[in-house]
Amino acid sequence: MREPWNHNIHYHPQILQAVPPGAERALDVGCGEGMLARKLRGVVPQVTGIDLHTPSLELARSHGDDIEYIHGDFLEYPLESVSYDVIGSVATIHHVDARTALLRLRDLLRPGGALVVIGVARSNLPRDLPRELAGVAASWAHRAVKGHWEHPSPTVWPPPVTFPEMQSLAADLLPGATFRRHLLFRYSITWRK
Repeated sequence: MREPWNHNIHYHPQILQAVPPGAERALDVGCGEGMLARKLRGVVPQVTGIDLHTPSLELARSHGDDIEYIHGDFLEYPLESVSYDVIGSVATIHHVDARTALLRLRDLLRPGGALVVIGVARSNLPRDLPRELAGVAASWAHRAVKGHWEHPSPTVWPPPVTFPEMQSLAADLLPGATFRRHLLFRYSITWRK
C-alpha cells in the first residue's frame, strides 16, 4: 500500500528538515487528521496539533498516539507564548487573516526555533498562466505515480491573498524569512526566530 499523497503532503519534508537540533516541542497548526503531527512526533518528543474541524480531529485521535490534539482556533486558544521549538502550518493561513496569523505564529515560537508555513495563495492571471500550466503537468505526473489522497478538512477557494502579497507580509513580519513559490500551487515561508 502506497503512502497518501497530495499537494500538501508533498511539502511535509520541508517542515521536517527545518526542525532544529534538540527541539523539544512542536506545534502543527491546522493539523487536520494529524498526518504532519505524527511525522513531527518521530523527531520531536512533545507535539501538539490544533484544528477547528471536529471530524478531522476525531480521525487524528483515532491513531492512539501520544500527540495532544486541541479543538480550537490557534488565533484565540490560550497556547503558551514563546514555547515551541518548531511550528508547522500546511494550507491553513488562507483560512484566516494572514497578517494576524503570522504575528500569532511569531509570538508562539521560541528564540532559535523554526517556523515553516506551507500555504496556498492566489495566482495573478494571465501573467502566471505558464507557471500554472507547469504545475498542472507536474501534478498529473505525481498523481499518476503516487495517486491522490483527498483530505477531509474544509477548503477555502479562491485564496484571499496573492503570492506577492504573502511574500511582502513575510518580509515585513518575519525579518530574514525565506519565501519560495513552489511548482505545485504552494508557497513556503521558512523563518528562524
